[in-house]
Amino acid sequence: MSSTQEVINLGSTNIQVSTLGTGTWAWGDGLFWGYGRGFSEQDVQEAFDSSLLNGINFFDTAEVYAQGRSEAFLGGFLREAQSRPVVATKFFPYPWRLRRRSLIKALRGSLRRLGLETVDLYQIHWPFPPVAIEIWAEALAEAVQQGLARAVGVSNYNEEQMRRAHRALAKHGIPLATNQVEYSLFNRRAETSGLLIACQELGVTLIAYSPLAQGVLSGKYTPDKAPPGIRGQRYSRAVLGQIAPLIRLQRDLGRSYGGRSASQVALNWLICKGTLPIPGAKNARQAHDNAGAMGWRLSPEDVSALDRAAGQIGR
Repeated sequence: MSSTQEVINLGSTNIQVSTLGTGTWAWGDGLFWGYGRGFSEQDVQEAFDSSLLNGINFFDTAEVYAQGRSEAFLGGFLREAQSRPVVATKFFPYPWRLRRRSLIKALRGSLRRLGLETVDLYQIHWPFPPVAIEIWAEALAEAVQQGLARAVGVSNYNEEQMRRAHRALAKHGIPLATNQVEYSLFNRRAETSGLLIACQELGVTLIAYSPLAQGVLSGKYTPDKAPPGIRGQRYSRAVLGQIAPLIRLQRDLGRSYGGRSASQVALNWLICKGTLPIPGAKNARQAHDNAGAMGWRLSPEDVSALDRAAGQIGR
């Protein structure tokens, strides 16, 4: 990463990352993302290489992504990389994982697949019962104390759940670095629920996953061309019709900022909101386009215009 490139800290930690990361949910996932049909391991390798080449130094994965294959892919790429990016992964609280030690065991499994001794950021994937949020927060603290994780976070936690995790970690003098939630121009619950403001209050970085609404905000889908597979059920013809005016605005704004793509405008909007978006990249072209969202800023007036256009969806 260039010494002049803008970076942010993960929460109140000293871990610095690019203003945009790469999400690896699709890497190895054939069921939802079509791995093995629309893209290959070579494509994923090139997405990793292109991300690094274009200044992205943060990669987010999880033990459940493709049943560990995403972590294994990333681990293989890390071994060949000339620079060491910041790596985040997640623990999934399956209902049969009932004790704190389950988290440490799972973390060791993730570290083996990643080929690392320590992960930069370890997150609880969902706030699922029956184990209390405070118990898993205690386990996260133990992971830091054992030197297995540099920083810890949560994912898909609402404001109240996040505050509970924050308090539990604070008893050990460990900050809650991040909360990873779905957030985009299409899904603004992080704003309307008060979660974004709470993150800012607590010094927690909000990591925005599905920042392009699973590709819909790129503009490549229309009412006559829905996303393939499961995504086509969520983003129906009617929904895509409602999004069309927003996509037009993204494109218009992109042209006024030197030929930026609709995707880059949507991602920059999230950067302007003070979040860390992690769009997926299945190939080098997508990674390169994602990186083009960094290094510039929409004006406050244009952010507001996008807010208004996004607010019309579903009305």
